Amino acid sequence: MGAWDIGHFDNDTAADFGGRVDDAEPGKKADVLRDVLSAIADTGPEQYADCGEEAVAAAALIAAQCPGGEPVTTAYGPKEPLPPLPADLRPLAVRALDRLTAENAEPLDLWSEAGEDQAWLAGIAALRAVLAAA
Repeated sequence: MGAWDIGHFDNDTAADFGGRVDDAEPGKKADVLRDVLSAIADTGPEQYADCGEEAVAAAALIAAQCPGGEPVTTAYGPKEPLPPLPADLRPLAVRALDRLTAENAEPLDLWSEAGEDQAWLAGIAALRAVLAAA
């Protein structure tokens, strides 16, 4: 993961994902988010969950549309506003975040190795709280 900061879009993979969301047709943007979230949420605990950066970015985009959610204002996120997203993405995003904060998850391993796991986990917990409350 080419990361330069702890933010949800502050790594190469998430920044590229923001461009992929922009490139999707308006009616397909939710499908792009659903696909990356499902790929992580459906990973069993015995499997290694890698490439979770896109799922975190997708969760941030969904949380931005929830009450109490923070808008995604980074230059590395999508440039175009997203249409209203289906509410069923919220519990899927929670499941994906839960999987990424459990054992056998690459992003958590990488942030632990860098000594920034607690800061990263705090950001994930804030996203999860907004999504779970919505």
